[in-house]
Amino acid sequence: MKYISILCVSILLFSCEGKITSKKDVATVKNMASKVEVKASLTSETNNAKVTFIELGSVRCIPCQKMQGVIKSVNKKYGKQVKTIFYDVWTKEGKPYAETYKINLIPTQVFLDSEGIEYYRHEGFFPEEELEKILKQKGVK
Repeated sequence: MKYISILCVSILLFSCEGKITSKKDVATVKNMASKVEVKASLTSETNNAKVTFIELGSVRCIPCQKMQGVIKSVNKKYGKQVKTIFYDVWTKEGKPYAETYKINLIPTQVFLDSEGIEYYRHEGFFPEEELEKILKQKGVK
């Protein structure tokens, strides 16, 4: 899967050859490349999951801390049907994901279908009962 990522980025850069004229163009290409890499890695991680639930927040944020209980419950209740991922966007390692998913505030929840396509997004604390309705849209039982 890593080689597919590299190939996709190479194709992306090759297709832009001669058309990159400003720092903004370079930033756009880098952002597109990071999206390709994230999608490729998510697809390889979540082959059997019906939904990938991405929580973008921080361990130092009160509503985000409350979401940790929801995430644990989802993991316990749905097992391998739902792949949960948490990114602490206030850390050096997590910050790129805030940019990739273009979040405005934390916590933000992003839901991807089995193909890695975003089908729903929520900002703020997301009660478990409401979150479950979103999971069921993609056949999670």
